[in-house]
Amino acid sequence: MTLQLSVDSAAWGRHVSETANSLGDLIPVVKGNGYGFGRATLIERATKISRDIAVGTIFEAHNVPSDGRAFVLTPVGKVLPATNNLAKNIVLTVGSIHHVQNLRDASWRGEVVIKLRSSMNRYGADFSELQPLVAAVQDAGLTQVGWSVHPPLDGTPQSHATEIGNTISNVDSDLPWIVSHIDAKNLADLRKKFANKTIRVRSGTHLWLGDKSMFELTADVLDARPVKSGAVVGYRNITLHQDGMLVMIGAGTSHGVQLVGAELSPFHFNSTRLSLVEPSHMHTSMVFVPTNQAAPKPGDSVDVQQPLTRVFPDFISWI
Repeated sequence: MTLQLSVDSAAWGRHVSETANSLGDLIPVVKGNGYGFGRATLIERATKISRDIAVGTIFEAHNVPSDGRAFVLTPVGKVLPATNNLAKNIVLTVGSIHHVQNLRDASWRGEVVIKLRSSMNRYGADFSELQPLVAAVQDAGLTQVGWSVHPPLDGTPQSHATEIGNTISNVDSDLPWIVSHIDAKNLADLRKKFANKTIRVRSGTHLWLGDKSMFELTADVLDARPVKSGAVVGYRNITLHQDGMLVMIGAGTSHGVQLVGAELSPFHFNSTRLSLVEPSHMHTSMVFVPTNQAAPKPGDSVDVQQPLTRVFPDFISWI
């Protein structure tokens, strides 16, 4: 194995169950790399929480079982997958007349959620655009089944709840609301304030990842050799300026491993950050360890500092 994710099974299982119970009417999110677990693994767990599962794009919707319903979070572009590659039950997101036109051009008919623009200012209609958007949805033969609000990451659960509440107050509708980035307490307060509305919550990162202490990400050392000052190494023929050890780690860009911030190596050994010789390549990262520092040997593993939302482990160990 090379890149390995180790998971405290009992702690993770408790966290997922407790989070799901605290949020109530929950639509679990399974998108992208499956938060480091892979989408197939999380889909299996998500089906135990809800029949409705949110996915990132229309091209991920086929992962949802045929007896479930896929809520697609990102509006579609001009190209849709073949009908036989779509989930049996699918709900798409539209936030502009252009999104509706893409569905019309593709001759797609079905259920949609209309997205309202939040302070993140990404997808979604503002209030002045809402009436023509609703009219376009109806004219295209689409069926609206809800509203969506996605606050930014910045801010607090309380500020997110305030923004969501203000949005709900400005829309006269009995359709359900699907919201995110709000904790259980503020969600309960929001549901109490709008007792005549159905407020559902999407959760992905908080649901699946939670406390980082449940996880350990490591990579194998596949090779190591002593090198002298002046040696030329790597894809880019980097010249070394001191003696030390050249260490090859079995993780790279194909695993989603990148620099931390703008320039820091993501690899650590004996609680010391290892220096990259050059940016990681597909399946290998080369690090240089000076002679005055303990160097990992072939067969050792090193810690990998990466967000699980972008890595693709070769192996998941459930401890």
